[in-house]
Amino acid sequence: MALSYYAEELKKTASAIAQPGKGILAVDESTKTVGKRLASIGVENSEENRKAYRGMLFTTEGLGNFISGAILFEETLFQNHPDGEPMVKKLEKLGIIPGIKVDKGLRPLAGGHDVETFCSGLDGLVERAADYYEQGARFAKWRAVLQITDDGCPSKLSIRENAWGLARYARSVQESGLVPIIEPEILMDGSHSIEKTAAVQEEVIKEVYLACQVNGVLLEGTLLKPSMTVQGADSSTKADPQQVAEMTIRTMERCVPASVPGITFLSGGLSEEAASVYLNLMNKIDRKAKWNVSFSYGRALQHSCLKAWKGSNTADGQKALIARAQANSEASKGLYVAGSQPSSDEQLFVAGYKY
Repeated sequence: MALSYYAEELKKTASAIAQPGKGILAVDESTKTVGKRLASIGVENSEENRKAYRGMLFTTEGLGNFISGAILFEETLFQNHPDGEPMVKKLEKLGIIPGIKVDKGLRPLAGGHDVETFCSGLDGLVERAADYYEQGARFAKWRAVLQITDDGCPSKLSIRENAWGLARYARSVQESGLVPIIEPEILMDGSHSIEKTAAVQEEVIKEVYLACQVNGVLLEGTLLKPSMTVQGADSSTKADPQQVAEMTIRTMERCVPASVPGITFLSGGLSEEAASVYLNLMNKIDRKAKWNVSFSYGRALQHSCLKAWKGSNTADGQKALIARAQANSEASKGLYVAGSQPSSDEQLFVAGYKY
C-alpha cells in the first residue's frame, strides 16, 4: 500500500512513542551479541535462555509507565514467552509498542576507508516490513555507523551512502505502516574533541534529512536516534556533563527539522548513570523546537538488570530494570536527581561496537 494509506497511523504511532516521560527499551541485540551479554553472567547462549531473559524484561510490572516502545530482534518478535503467550502480547499488556530491528548488519564500504561500513538489508524490505506489521510491530530500527579518525573519516562517500541507506529504509518501512527510527550513530572510538564530534554530527544529520526529503519520507511519522555529542573515548580532554548537554542540543537544533516528533538518544557505551545525567541536563535547556527529547537505551537500561537476573532471579532483574527505566523517565523530563536510583557507573564503551 502507498505511504499515504498509513500517514495518519504513522503520525499517531510516532507521537505515542515520543510521549513525554517515556522512552524506548532497545532489546534488539543479535543472537551473537546477546550471547556475549549472557556469557558475562555465565549463562549459555541458547534460545531457551534468550527467551527466559527477554521474557523477564517483558513481564516487568509497571514498565509501561516509563517505556513506550521496545525494539526487538526478529527472533523475539515471532517468539512465545516461556508461559506460551506471544512476546508481543506481553508488551501490549504493559502498554508498550513493539518495534523491530530490520537491518541485516554492517558490511565493508567499497571505496571507503578500512573502518567504514554501510548498512545492508534494503532488498525485500517493504515485504519484510509488511510481515512484521502483521505480527504486531509498529515501528522499525536501522542503524548506520560512522567513525571519526585522524585520517579523514567519515569520508564524504561514507556520509552520503549511510544517509541514503537510512532514507531508503525509512521510506520503505513507512510504505508498510512502520514508523522508522533513523539511527546515524557516531562511534565513540578515537581521540577527537567534542567540537570535532559536533562538526561531523552536524554534517551527517543534515545529509540524512536531505536524503529523507529526496525520498519523500514523512518526517512527522519518524523518530531520530542519534548518539550524544561527546568526545572520543581516548580524548585527553573530557567534557563535563553540562558541556555535553549543551553541545548535543546545539547540534540537534542546527540540523533536525521541527516536524520530527521525537529524538530518542542512544547510550553508545556511556555508563548507566552518565546516560541518565546527560539526558537530564539536556532537558533543562530551553529548546527552539518542540521535539520530545528522550532515550532509546540498550546497555544503559539492561546492564544492572542482567547482572541482577543471573539467569534465574526474575524479581531482582525486574527491580533493577524498573529502577533504570524510572531514572531515565525522570531524566527525559529534567527531573532526575543523580544517584537517586540504583545504577552502575561502569563504563560500557566497547571499541568498534558494530554488532
